[in-house]
Amino acid sequence: MASPMKLLGHLVIGVVLLAAAAWGSAALWFDGPAVRPLAALLVVAYILATLAVLIRIRPMRRAYAGALILFAVLLGWWLSIAPSNDRDWQPEVERLAYAEIDGDRVTVRNIRNFDYRSETEFTPAWYDKTFDVSKLESVDLVAVYWMGPAIAHTIMSFGFEGGDHIAFSIETRKEKGEAYSTVKGFFKQYELYYVVADERDVIRVRSNYRKDPPEDVYVYRLHAPVENGRRIFLEYIKRINSLKNKPEFYNTLTDNCTTGIWMNTRVNPGHPALSWKILASGYVPEYLHEVGRLVPGTPFDELQRLAHINPRAQAADQATDFSRRIRIGIPGMDAPSNSPDE
Repeated sequence: MASPMKLLGHLVIGVVLLAAAAWGSAALWFDGPAVRPLAALLVVAYILATLAVLIRIRPMRRAYAGALILFAVLLGWWLSIAPSNDRDWQPEVERLAYAEIDGDRVTVRNIRNFDYRSETEFTPAWYDKTFDVSKLESVDLVAVYWMGPAIAHTIMSFGFEGGDHIAFSIETRKEKGEAYSTVKGFFKQYELYYVVADERDVIRVRSNYRKDPPEDVYVYRLHAPVENGRRIFLEYIKRINSLKNKPEFYNTLTDNCTTGIWMNTRVNPGHPALSWKILASGYVPEYLHEVGRLVPGTPFDELQRLAHINPRAQAADQATDFSRRIRIGIPGMDAPSNSPDE
């Protein structure tokens, strides 16, 4: 009779092989041939081959090794799938933003500023603008909710002297006819895309035009030294230039709208530690309040109430001072958020 430790070992290996087979089957289904019957045939063939190895080969250590070899071959194929910037993209993600740096002056190309009539009806528009990094005054976190408190889409917006704002939203770059799927996002289905946009685009489309489901938008002023904000801005610039030269895949868990923000903030010493509230993105504002990164002196519930901008955004709509008007009444918005003396 096998010892308890040996049985436990078999159980652990069995769980590992089951997880590998499940992941491998999903990878073949999502990232395999576009012809669905062929993809299904490959999934069935992989499962049957794994079962045949485990049933027919003895001793069991050889069977385990054979199953792992099958998985390694599949993994090698999957790792060879390369991202691309050359696809038939949806118009919202058709152009890649990039920047040219000349000292403190950063010229950003292809800033999106669509004129929306509804979520799906719009006039595309893009522009270029030069920003002086030495005149960056504020950094804001935008949190967008549509399915309860635990999940939010997060956006970083940078404010400059004179009232200029530029927002960065980390998203999937979808092809025409393609829809977003959280499950597909775990595989190599979407390229990573940094929407670099005017707030009248990337915030207004969410607060004013998305109706199914409606989205609630909150804007929070971040509280940190101004130099931290400048370093993060330049890190975003570095990322958009990198993605233009070398595309990457989006990943629902490891490189999404919120983990991407956290990774960009690591350029600063003393950045917030990784927390489950970053993975459960809806709790990011609450987490930042807990670690002292939102404007102090206001309880979070009150700050959250004041940060809700939908009514102001809908009233401002196409106004040229949209960014100023949506911030009226939010604590910390009447002055630059960052202090070089902190």
